[in-house]
Amino acid sequence: QVQLIESGGGLVQAGGSLRLSCAASGRTFSSYVMGWFRQAPGKEREFVAAIRWSGGSTYYADSVKGRFTISRDNANNTVPLQMNSLKPEDTAVYYCAAGRSILPVTTPKLYPYWGQGTQVTVSS
Repeated sequence: QVQLIESGGGLVQAGGSLRLSCAASGRTFSSYVMGWFRQAPGKEREFVAAIRWSGGSTYYADSVKGRFTISRDNANNTVPLQMNSLKPEDTAVYYCAAGRSILPVTTPKLYPYWGQGTQVTVSS
């Protein structure tokens, strides 16, 4: 049974940084795509970043490119999301997701496994 647990959310001032982490268990994830999505109140869930566990190819939404970095830690089976230069519009609940053979990686409904989410609030 796949389990994804997010951590690292919190309150930060604009311009600050946060590091989210997704702890993945219950499966060998070498053939998986791991994604980060976010959902603000009253808005649809949107793609933030994704990484292919095998090979490490990364993908980013235009809105976070150059500010956020996704990676994977093979030893600990975690997927960190380093978020720098945060803006108030980054405020949302951030979710980790996983799936095999995901294409395109930006589509939430293609991911079968999801974490519970972690709140990120950026104050102006």
